[in-house]
Amino acid sequence: MIKILFTFIALSIALFASGTIEGEVQKQPLNISAIVMFLVFVSGTLGITYWAARRTKTAKDFYTAGGGITGFQNGLAIAGDYMSAASFLGISALVYGAGFDGLIYSIGFLVGWPLILFLVSERLRNLGKYTFADVVAYRLQQVPIRSMAAAGSIVTVILYLIAQMVGAGKLIQLLFGLPYSWAVVLVGILMILYVTFGGMLATTWVQIVKAVLLLAGASFMALAVLLNFGFSFEDLFAKAVQMHPKGDAIMSPGGLVPDAYSAISLGLALMLGTAGLPHILMRFFTVADAKEARKSVFVATGFIGYFYILTFIIGFGAIVMVLNNPEYLDVAKQLTDGGAPIRGGDNMAAIHLAHAVGGNFFLGFISAVAFATILAVVSGLTLAGASAISHDLYANVFMRGKVNETNEMKVSKMATIGLGIIAILLGIVFEKQNIAFMVGLAFAIAASANFPVLFLAMFWKKLTTRGAVIGGALGLITAIVLVILSPVVWVDVFKNTAAIFPSKYPALISITVAFIAIWLFSVTDKSDNAAKEIEAFDAQDIRSQTGIGAEGASAH
Repeated sequence: MIKILFTFIALSIALFASGTIEGEVQKQPLNISAIVMFLVFVSGTLGITYWAARRTKTAKDFYTAGGGITGFQNGLAIAGDYMSAASFLGISALVYGAGFDGLIYSIGFLVGWPLILFLVSERLRNLGKYTFADVVAYRLQQVPIRSMAAAGSIVTVILYLIAQMVGAGKLIQLLFGLPYSWAVVLVGILMILYVTFGGMLATTWVQIVKAVLLLAGASFMALAVLLNFGFSFEDLFAKAVQMHPKGDAIMSPGGLVPDAYSAISLGLALMLGTAGLPHILMRFFTVADAKEARKSVFVATGFIGYFYILTFIIGFGAIVMVLNNPEYLDVAKQLTDGGAPIRGGDNMAAIHLAHAVGGNFFLGFISAVAFATILAVVSGLTLAGASAISHDLYANVFMRGKVNETNEMKVSKMATIGLGIIAILLGIVFEKQNIAFMVGLAFAIAASANFPVLFLAMFWKKLTTRGAVIGGALGLITAIVLVILSPVVWVDVFKNTAAIFPSKYPALISITVAFIAIWLFSVTDKSDNAAKEIEAFDAQDIRSQTGIGAEGASAH
């Protein structure tokens, strides 16, 4: 392990210190502070991974850090998981490009937390073990339920991973002048190392460190922007309207989401998708009991709400202090568009602002923190995806529970490598997409496939295996098909002239399909298994509220 860590550090230093890479590379002026901070962070997080690897012995250690994380620590880690590249880079870029309308993502991300706090967290902790599929399969049939739940988790994880990989690739490309594909490969390698060796313990502490650094850096940026305007939001907005090419339109809704359907669909995806994200749900199994789970959500909500206020200020600050400002024109060039000055929702708007308010040193700090943000999130996502493959599919579907922990962990580590490779390839394909929008698609999948089944499994007595499997699958398939047929894939990726499904936001349709199908195929299920599953709800309900009680009926 030590040899692997030091070899990777040495390769990183050699790569970043080298003057050229094969092929032509458009480098930025050398920023020593950025390089030093970047390498310090990478070395530090690899050290955390080594420390965690020595303490990760069992499957429980690997998946849930042994259940020994406190509520406050877990809340900070959840905030770190949630304050992703989509939040820091993507939302600030959307505000920078679209103005007021960019806040729809902040609001949508945040309002999902009351659902988790009041409905999901306590029951989830009492019923589950490693993944949210444990909860869904508690009283239902293991094989079909876990297969469907794992499919929804894996698709959500892959879409979310794409956004993080794009953000990381752009960040390293901007700082070091590396080709985008090389940057994405580096992130993928680091991600695989963190998860394979350190498991949930390493992922948790990387997320905690990153959350503290990101909150501190974003706070400084927001204060620096407000200080320039005497802490007057009115003056900041007036200057932004004056400088932005869209003028007054940046203070009006409708610039980002063109119609009522899009607004409702996106809002539902962000709100309900939060309660269906496998890497967020998995974090509730790292604490000792339901009380600590509730505390986790309370702490996370406070930090996340504060952070989203900062992204709003950062976005408008970037309009005023970066856009059309000759002093920072070289910093604000978009490498992928031949060096043209940025005009829209460039994913690096927050990084450009960091240079504007704090020079090269602060640019280095924020860049390292942004990279930390991405690495922490991709580690959590990869662990969630790997656990769905190893725990849900391999251990409980293919092996039907007849597997030892050692083999299960081996499969999980193999799955980690596979997911890393997939994330690298798709990150390169989706290079030109806004990362907040890509995360919106992941939320749509989670809201359509994961949330309806999880919610009804915990609260609706008449849910049956048939209803959950068919409804969840239809929600997942509908969301995926509509995403493929939408402009973001059918036109932007496949280069067709027009999209078959005209909207970028499928959630309203796919969520409706999922709930209706689950209800219909459950109430019409008159089988003996269905009757047993309905009877088992009372035992499940007792355990979900108290943490003690009988084991699941038909599932176990």
